[in-house]
Amino acid sequence: MTRKVTKAVFPVAGLGTRMLPATKAIPKEMLPIVDKPLIQYVVNEAVAAGIKEIILVTHSSKNAIENHFDTSFELEATLEARVKRSLLSEIRAIIPKGVTVISLRQSAPLGLGHAILTARSIVGEQPFAVLLPDVIIDKYLSNHSSDNLAEMINRFEHTGHSQIMVESIPHEKVNQYGVVDVSSNVDLEVELDAERDAGLDAGFNAIANKKQRTMLPGQSAVICDMVEKPELDQAPSNLAITGRYVLSEKIWDLLQITTPGAGDEIQLTDALHKLREIETIEAYHIKGKSHDCGSKLGYMMANVEYGMKCGKLGEEFKAALHSHLAIEDAKQSTEQDSQQEVARAEF
Repeated sequence: MTRKVTKAVFPVAGLGTRMLPATKAIPKEMLPIVDKPLIQYVVNEAVAAGIKEIILVTHSSKNAIENHFDTSFELEATLEARVKRSLLSEIRAIIPKGVTVISLRQSAPLGLGHAILTARSIVGEQPFAVLLPDVIIDKYLSNHSSDNLAEMINRFEHTGHSQIMVESIPHEKVNQYGVVDVSSNVDLEVELDAERDAGLDAGFNAIANKKQRTMLPGQSAVICDMVEKPELDQAPSNLAITGRYVLSEKIWDLLQITTPGAGDEIQLTDALHKLREIETIEAYHIKGKSHDCGSKLGYMMANVEYGMKCGKLGEEFKAALHSHLAIEDAKQSTEQDSQQEVARAEF
């Protein structure tokens, strides 16, 4: 029997400590990328993939998120009176017709697994998606209606296998992420020497001569193991978990019995290990790329990249960036010339 995935859980109760002090009074999910908050991009992705019910697991300090997805009658009336129809359409499109947003609060900050478990009463005993809202999937490099989450949902509905999105990352960064092992279940094999030549293997010399399994964009493979922040010489791959999941309803009971782990929190990864013992879990390799907007550098890079692709505004922004970089390069060149002249004079 086909089990449809139409509900998605968005854990938004976190404090956003990596983005302090910006997130002291503003939820990290409401920080803007160009002209939309982070959470809007992730919700748009879910809706494009066929999700009909958005479930926000939130915190008392995150009212701004709920307000963003609520109807603003006063604002809409003002825009209508001022004949700002384009803006009015954008505001009304924040949540398309046929899509419902529900919010509920996590009782205590007990980890990602606990946040997801909080949504059980709303989701019910059926499969669902999980989207971490500080990770956005680049909308310019893939099609949200057919790729990535949409493809993960489609694969789950055809196979019944839970799906975890992964992305190939530089090997020197594997100790910052959860990493999956698909070594005995994927056909594509590459030499690490070739990866190093492509700039992917810096800092991973300890296993530089071993063969390493990898995956192609859009490819799925059965997961053999998952390792949280492995040492560089112990990482089974460079396939990092990337904030998108499609999970079987069997995860509920496993989350219920999962005891607090790292950080004294209920970890989703611990429950996934238990799920893998009773059914197949697959890794799905992202098409395009993700932006980790929970980090300051990732957030800045996302703003720059999205800013440059934002229509006419993007063209103006790109020109301004080129002009600024040219000025900075000229300054740096002048400073270097001055330093060389001083060095020659001293010599």
